[in-house]
Amino acid sequence: MLSPGPLGQKGCVQAGNIEAAMAAYLQDGSAESLQKVVEAGTRLVHYFVGLYAPGHSREDLVQSGFEGLLKAAKRYDPGRGVSFSTYASHCIMGEVRHFIRKEASFSRPGWAAGLQERVNRFLEEYLNEKGELPTLDQIAGAVNIRKEGLLQVMRVGWVAPDEIDVSKIRSQRYESFQLPVEDRIVLRQAVEKLTELQRRVIAMLFFKNMTQGEAAEELGITQRKVSRVLHKSLKLLRDIMSP
Repeated sequence: MLSPGPLGQKGCVQAGNIEAAMAAYLQDGSAESLQKVVEAGTRLVHYFVGLYAPGHSREDLVQSGFEGLLKAAKRYDPGRGVSFSTYASHCIMGEVRHFIRKEASFSRPGWAAGLQERVNRFLEEYLNEKGELPTLDQIAGAVNIRKEGLLQVMRVGWVAPDEIDVSKIRSQRYESFQLPVEDRIVLRQAVEKLTELQRRVIAMLFFKNMTQGEAAEELGITQRKVSRVLHKSLKLLRDIMSP
């Protein structure tokens, strides 16, 4: 059975209706029965469109969701032991995400791409395990981001970077030995302003635990050069991250 939609409203999708409609279509294969499957799955389509493009009314994105629903109806095999609503959810989600990858107008910085991928993984795992749709609160809790911040994260790629309110993207709870998401974003934004050589030196010395001599040998530069790059990089990071 499908759960409330991403905004936590009851009755987002009537799972019984879509299962009954699909059962009728499997029995007679008529265009009328297929139309009833589409009608029953309309809210399911809007669930994923609302999650992946919050605040946007995009007819072409909705259309991609319906294409996923129709593919699900044509390919569904009840013998596999998966409900049609769960199977259709995967198909719709796949089509919507495919459309976004092709049509999103703006590039996604690394921190946003990483967070969006965590949302994708949680949705897929939740659907497979529960056979129902999670609410927005459940998604936000799973990725440890406040709900209003999650909506900002999902807008990245659709709108210009200066339209994203990064100040809303904050952790719900603090976890031991991990920076909160807001600090990780600041750090990633700062690192992205370094040159390629500066990023490689930082990665080698602080993430790969290499010595300056080892880094110099791999980079084909002198150890003195590595030291200068490191000093300049750390100063730049401090300047960028200072309030």
